[in-house]
Formats: sequence, C-alpha cells, structure tokens
Amino acid sequence: MSRSILRWLGKGGTNVPGRVALKLYPTLLGELAQGVTTIIVTGTNGKTTTSRMIEKSLADSGIRYFANKSGANMLPGITAEFAMNSSLGGKNKYDVALVECDEAAFKTVSKYVDAKCVVVTNVFRDQLDRYGEVTHTLNSILTGIKNSPNAVVCINADDSLSVSMKDEISNKVVFYGVESEIYKNRVHEVSDAPYCIHCKTEYVYDYVTYGHLGGFRCPNCGYHRPKTEIAVEKVLESTADASTIEIRVGGKHYQATINLPGGYNIYNAIATVAAGHVLGLKDEVVIAALNSFECGFGRMEKFTIENTDIRMILIKNPAGCNQVLNFLSNTTQPALFVVALNDRYADGTDISWIWDVDFEKLNTVEERLTGIWVTGRRADEMAMRFKYTGLPMEKIRVIKDYDQLIEQMILQNAPVYIMPTYTAMLDIREKISKKFGFKEFWE
Repeated sequence: MSRSILRWLGKGGTNVPGRVALKLYPTLLGELAQGVTTIIVTGTNGKTTTSRMIEKSLADSGIRYFANKSGANMLPGITAEFAMNSSLGGKNKYDVALVECDEAAFKTVSKYVDAKCVVVTNVFRDQLDRYGEVTHTLNSILTGIKNSPNAVVCINADDSLSVSMKDEISNKVVFYGVESEIYKNRVHEVSDAPYCIHCKTEYVYDYVTYGHLGGFRCPNCGYHRPKTEIAVEKVLESTADASTIEIRVGGKHYQATINLPGGYNIYNAIATVAAGHVLGLKDEVVIAALNSFECGFGRMEKFTIENTDIRMILIKNPAGCNQVLNFLSNTTQPALFVVALNDRYADGTDISWIWDVDFEKLNTVEERLTGIWVTGRRADEMAMRFKYTGLPMEKIRVIKDYDQLIEQMILQNAPVYIMPTYTAMLDIREKISKKFGFKEFWE
C-alpha cells in the first residue's frame, strides 16, 4: 500500500495527493519522517521568509536537505513533500527536512514528526474565521511543542505571548529578539496583547519594535521580557532595499546586511541565526547567508519590468499590514501604492481586519504617493476603507482586472508597492511570471 501511495505522490502536486494519501494511510507522515532531522518553523507572521533564510544557511553549510518551499504548510502538503523526497520503500533521500508549518496544523504534524528544532516567530491575531483569538493560536503552538519533546525551541523574547510557553514546556529554550526600536516613526497599532497573560495588568514597555513586540514588563506580577542568547543589538541603517544590523551571538558580535527592507525581516533574520546556532551551523556561515539572501515569493519580492520596480509584499492581518505602512512611511521616494484584497479561504473570509490597520498613516506621506489603487474580489470595500482615511479621492482608483492592473503599473515613473492577500498574490504573480518570464513561486 505505502509503495503505491509513494509512487502516485511522486507524480507531483502537494495538497490534493496528500489528502488522498492520508485517507488511505493516516500515519504515512510518521513512517516517512523516521530518521530525518526535522526543523519546524511556525508562528503567525514570518514563517516563509524565515524558512527560506534557514534554507540558505543549510545550503551554504553544505547540508543536504529538502523543504516545502511551495508553501503547502498543512498536514497534507507536508506529507506529500516528505513522500516526494522518499524512495518507494519509504526511506527518505535526505537527512534533514526544513518544514514551514501552519500554526494551527502544528499540533497535528508534531504527532508524526520528531522535530529537533522548532522556531516560533510570533503570535498575532490572524484570520479570525480560521484561528479565532490569539490564545487559540498560542495553545495550538504549545500543543505542538509538547508533542516535540526532543526539540530545542527558539522563541521570540519580545513576544509576551510566545514567552509564556516557557513555563509549560520541558524543552530547552533559546530566546532571540531585538533590543532596540526599529522605526523612527511607527503607525498607531491596536495591540494584540496589551495585558499581562498571567495577571491581566497592562504591560509597561521599555521600547516597542512593532505591535505588542518589545521590552515588555508587568508592573504587578513581574512577568517580563527574558534575557536573550541571540539578539539584534542595533539597527545601524535601514533603507528602502535593506537593513544593516549588529547581531550578538553569545559573547560575539557580527554585522549583517539583510537584503530586504522592513522591521519584520530583521526579526526573520535573527530567528534564522538562532536556528542555525541550535543546529550547530557556523555563525559566520549563517551571517554570510543573510548577506546574500534573496527574498521568497511575495515577501518583499522585487520585479523590474520595463524600468519600473514593483515590490510585492504579502499581507494577511493588521500587524503585518501595519509593518508595511511603517516601511512606506519611512521611505522618501515617490511611489504608487496598490492593495489587492481577496476573501478566499486561504486569505481569510473575514476582511473586517482592514479597519484595524492604521491606513490613516498614509496621510503623512500622501504627497509622496502618486496613487492609491485597489484590486481583488473585495476591491470596493478596500476603496471604502481608504475613503474613510481622509486621503484625496482623486488618488484612489479601482482596477479589478489584473491584466489591466499590471499594464498600468509598469507605465509608472516611480516604484510600485503592491500589498496582496495570499490568493491575490498567487494570481498576480502568476500573470507577471508568464508574461515577463520570471521564475515560478516554487523555484
């Protein structure tokens, strides 16, 4: 039976074959993952980019591995990825697997995969129709870690939600974080965790990086940001294309340039350094990998088409979207701003989160915006949201046809920043790839 399933899965595909295989053989993943050193990256924001950064570190370290880089991060897709990298006898061809895992799926995947390293990026409110409130997401990740007793867990020390798991697990924990503010000017954000998870007293912050991340402490019960073993001590420079940071690993200091803008990518980078350290990779090799890293699909991905630079930045929740606005508000060059809002299952069918995003911040840079365009299945609702920001209506334009949108974007005499939700990103990126010859997202 297993040989037949493996032969069929080997024909290609991810989620659909995986679903069918699991119905026929529910424990298939457990069999395929035996003897494989597995690294799992989970959390609300930053999973894909962090996974790709770790992947680059593994490759530069000369380690043979496979990864679910196609983005199929639920149980069926992960099962199919293991199958496609196994022989017909069920023996995996690689010693190391790098798995990006959906935070809700982690509690199930972890039953079958004996992870050696788990990286938790953060916990934010995300897709209420799928995940519910942040405590539900937190508990899913906690269950996954409890199912992974042999894993060293890398936790973001700046996230009061993630840090709370430390007292409930027996795993060795490595804390990483950022020890200074990232942005000169930040958007106004509704915190996803304003009150102490233990006693419900409002946190006091020594500094805030974004959202509820930063140097938190509870003035009542004393719960506070833990000391870090690996951290970004300083943000030396931040431009529209990169960030230069000073990293501390134990007692050593390194300077790294991340070829992606935005504070969230600084977090992705330091999470990668933590994972590399846990895996026994040379710190110098991991730092060098960050210096030469190219972004994953749709995550600050840049396309230059007919002399127009188009940067695609995936959005899916208020915290991530606000970070893009932080990035835009700290740039100085005129630009076109585009939002592509869909409401399919993979995007989250509840789009009410757009009202929790500080789009009003765009008023501070309105003179630098050549236009504010909206597209996607819920373009009209997005246009309405922009109307309520007080932005000039003559700058707001609805273009629902993606081909027309792309044609108009490449005519701009300024950079274009497009923020799509997940399925909009896939659709627009596919059209750009086919028309202009860019690589597919899984390549």
